[in-house]
Amino acid sequence: MNKNTRHHRGALSLLMGAVLMLTVGVWSALAADHPAPAGEGMSAEQEASGGGSAGVAAIGAGLAIGLAALGTGIAQSRIGAAGIGAVAEDPKRLGVVIMLIAIPETVAILGFVIAYLILS
Repeated sequence: MNKNTRHHRGALSLLMGAVLMLTVGVWSALAADHPAPAGEGMSAEQEASGGGSAGVAAIGAGLAIGLAALGTGIAQSRIGAAGIGAVAEDPKRLGVVIMLIAIPETVAILGFVIAYLILS
């Protein structure tokens, strides 16, 4: 592995971290615009303070999506690199490699499901 490859991996990690932070920020901003309705299962102290749980839920949902996508990206990059090498040696392995690349994507989909459950 040469210097440029390491540099590109570092830049990709930085980009993925920025996307994660952006996701958390967007979810937090959306939660600020839609506060939790008063009186729905909240104690008197929570009602007096204006709820506040919507922002925490939005941050949790953003982290669920962002961290799941980050893990998926890391896994797919490593599987893809190894898969290209395997296909270069034997083109018959292409189907197996495509399946192996698709498996980590289920983690990102589960991140979306968890975020939906948190926000609903």
